[in-house]
Amino acid sequence: MKYTAIAFLLVLITACSKDDTPKDYRAENDAEIQAYIAENNLTVEKSNSGLYYSIDNPGTGDNPTITDRVKVIYKGYYTDGTVFDESTEGASFILQNVILGWVEGIPFFKEGGSGKLLIPSHLAYGSRDVRGIPAGSVLIFDVELVYVNYVTENEAQIQNYIAENNLTAQKSESGLYYTIDEPGTGSQPTQNNNVTVAYKGYLLNGNVFDESDPMGVAFGLQQVIPGWTEGITYFKEGGSGVLLIPARLGYGNNGIPRAGIPGGAVLIFDINLISVN
Repeated sequence: MKYTAIAFLLVLITACSKDDTPKDYRAENDAEIQAYIAENNLTVEKSNSGLYYSIDNPGTGDNPTITDRVKVIYKGYYTDGTVFDESTEGASFILQNVILGWVEGIPFFKEGGSGKLLIPSHLAYGSRDVRGIPAGSVLIFDVELVYVNYVTENEAQIQNYIAENNLTAQKSESGLYYTIDEPGTGSQPTQNNNVTVAYKGYLLNGNVFDESDPMGVAFGLQQVIPGWTEGITYFKEGGSGVLLIPARLGYGNNGIPRAGIPGGAVLIFDINLISVN
């Protein structure tokens, strides 16, 4: 697949010499979009910026913000129907890094939502030719918002892992999954306690990224990732089990590449709560 339409940072769109005077295509583009809408019997809304959009399915998950990572299945074409870019598997990116029509338009949808964006050139590539896209082009995108911050994808990954490994897991309101192999018989920590835990951390593919000494590591539950802050409290001293932590409760969109944890990764921890301090 290509990333012609969405992968350019805005600085590349606006880069030009101070002597160049960009052409204003707004009126021309608006007339072109309105003609396309009429010819195709579309029902659309128009934003204050000049973006047109239609929502076929609003979705049921989260609406993204510009700092979120999203995954979008899309097809991009001109008003004459010529396709210039398409991703059937979906492209993942931080929303603020793409053209303005996407920065504004994608947040109209929730996870699982789909529809159409009709983007005038001042919200796309302006008065410059950009990698085969002519200056002043109106861009139309059929879009499907697959996930926001890996939420839907992580959920499916965790459920598949549970099924493949015949685990009996519980899910909390936050989206954390956990199994309790041994509940323990001692004190049960709160999120404000210090604890000593022996653990092994690995990814869905089994790659181990961290492992403690069998005697465990002491730390405060307010000092660790949210999946641990919540998850350790389900055990009593002497308890053991597994935490299956989605990215939003772990290392988020960026991960920790130097530790072998990619962005959006589900984290799995075998844990043994040795003591509550």
